[in-house]
Amino acid sequence: MLSHRQNGETIIPKRLKIDDRNLELAIDLITYFEEAVGKTQGELDNKLSEFEGDSPDYRLIRGLVHLLKSSFCTFEVVSPLEPQELRDRVFVLSARSIPSSQASSQTLITLADKLSQELNREVLPEQIRTGLYADLQENRILTQFDAPIPEDLLHRYNLSQVQGVFYRASQMTLNAHRNVPGEYKLLFRYLKLFQLMTYIEGDADHGFTITIDGPTSLFKPSTRYGLAIAKMLPALLHVTKWSLSATLQTRDFYTGASKTGRFTLNSDCGLVSHYPPGKPYDSMLEASFANRWDSLKTDWVLEREVDLIPIPGSVMIPDFRLVHPDGRTYLLEIVGYWRPEYLQKKFAQARKAECDNLILAVSERLNLEKAGVKVSDTPAKIIWFKDKLLPKTVLDVIE
Repeated sequence: MLSHRQNGETIIPKRLKIDDRNLELAIDLITYFEEAVGKTQGELDNKLSEFEGDSPDYRLIRGLVHLLKSSFCTFEVVSPLEPQELRDRVFVLSARSIPSSQASSQTLITLADKLSQELNREVLPEQIRTGLYADLQENRILTQFDAPIPEDLLHRYNLSQVQGVFYRASQMTLNAHRNVPGEYKLLFRYLKLFQLMTYIEGDADHGFTITIDGPTSLFKPSTRYGLAIAKMLPALLHVTKWSLSATLQTRDFYTGASKTGRFTLNSDCGLVSHYPPGKPYDSMLEASFANRWDSLKTDWVLEREVDLIPIPGSVMIPDFRLVHPDGRTYLLEIVGYWRPEYLQKKFAQARKAECDNLILAVSERLNLEKAGVKVSDTPAKIIWFKDKLLPKTVLDVIE
């Protein structure tokens, strides 16, 4: 359902105009889904097939339908018992009767009635008949449909077409220009979430250059990794100013020969993200600390995610900055997550940063020894806490 054209080496994905014609198509499809709530997927598919007919825009229609099914629908197996259990019990009952070559729907009616009696009529015969194969895809029930705004569906389609470009990327270079630091952290958080292989250079004042390996650069091309890069794109749209270029490995439609393609995109692309913007705080621990700080009477001002510390091949973004009117500043990073890989990376970043005003607040519940982490190797100031990080503890250190 992806539609791209190539001009020389440049790959150009299909983009829909947000015009009356396309909006009318989106409204029609959304209406079909709204009317199908409570009905089977098979009934919905039949209606959509009739609507599609022999339309030359069948790929567009199927693309929009795919987005509606995968992102806005909840299909469920509706059955009084697990369909597998129902089939087992019906087949056992069937085996007790004399085999007949004249099996018909009447046979199932009789068996369903017998099984209903065995279940003390807690399950009606018609529920047994409908639940017998309720786990087949076409028999699943559309129980919920969160109807999107038609414009949002078209924007989602355009975004998906661009995301599909990255399935064949061998390498991508992303330039995140000077932005609000919180936007950087959101972007880096998604890079980590989708486990992308990156090399990061730059700083917050001049921006960052992020080199990302593509799925076709791996020893074995991975669809899953290509999908991970595609999922990163909606997060990138929350960054104010950026540009990217990607090298693609494509195949000639006629000869099947491999060839190189190019794709570029920037923050003026007009694409719309469906990801929510970043949360104010990464955890309840951070939120609780910030709320307690606000109730303090101190000249120190707590600022949220304002400094980015460049380190070789990566970047460290402390949770808070503490600023005093006399010019003193400290950076505070709260380490409360337990996974060994996270702890190793966090303390390695603190060593590489070589920052003399960095404070690490570390939970006493963490097993640093098991993670192979030595606090003595870290130049940062260390604060230990149990369940809560108290502002007074931090103030005692910086004063």
